[in-house]
Amino acid sequence: MKILITGASSGIGKALSRLYATKDNELYLLARREDRLQKLKTELSFFAKKVEIIVCDVTDFDKLQQKIREIADVDIVILNAGVSLGHSLEITPFKEFKRLYDVNVLSNHAILEVLLPKFLEKKSGKIVFISSLASLFSMPSSKVYSSSKRALNAYAEGLRYKYEPHGIKVLNILPGFVKSELTDKNKFYMPFLLDTEDGAGIIKRAIDKDRRFYAFPRRFYYLILLFKYLPLFLKHKIIKYLFR
Repeated sequence: MKILITGASSGIGKALSRLYATKDNELYLLARREDRLQKLKTELSFFAKKVEIIVCDVTDFDKLQQKIREIADVDIVILNAGVSLGHSLEITPFKEFKRLYDVNVLSNHAILEVLLPKFLEKKSGKIVFISSLASLFSMPSSKVYSSSKRALNAYAEGLRYKYEPHGIKVLNILPGFVKSELTDKNKFYMPFLLDTEDGAGIIKRAIDKDRRFYAFPRRFYYLILLFKYLPLFLKHKIIKYLFR
């Protein structure tokens, strides 16, 4: 298989690259940090059928689309690139807000605008979005990140209804806290925190099983659902207590 992974130079993307590095797979690893990609390519070239690196900031949309056009074709695209601003109750500066949405939302559409016609032509392909449990409920300190991932959920859902009849699979994976550069910014207790390799392993199994929607850890997911469907006045009281 030919697999494109964005955000491949660290965290979940790097761990997934290692898991998919087998003699049957050609890997196309995209990230902005060339030194890390080169090091990863050297490591994985011993195991994968082929490893190509794509050095690009996903917010440079013109360059990003050109780089994707240069790839002949892929079977799976794992849209993993993402950023977080950390947790803050302050008003987010517009430039930071925009960059987060450019990375977490708009870059995915820029990639798919190029890939979807190819998937449609061959009537196959798998699109994997890496969203977040944070998309299910927006806390006051994570409103920008949560809203971007909720937008990603809606986008993935719409694509699924549109393209699954054409043989294209659309999967949306919602991890909880997985150790990465994103979660390293957090200065609070993170329940059910998973090691990077464990989180990536769960994601890969969900991808291999074509799980259209998969949220984990399951206990954390169910707790969030329970909180989400509490009466509004009770949720307000709890949030007010937590952020007093």
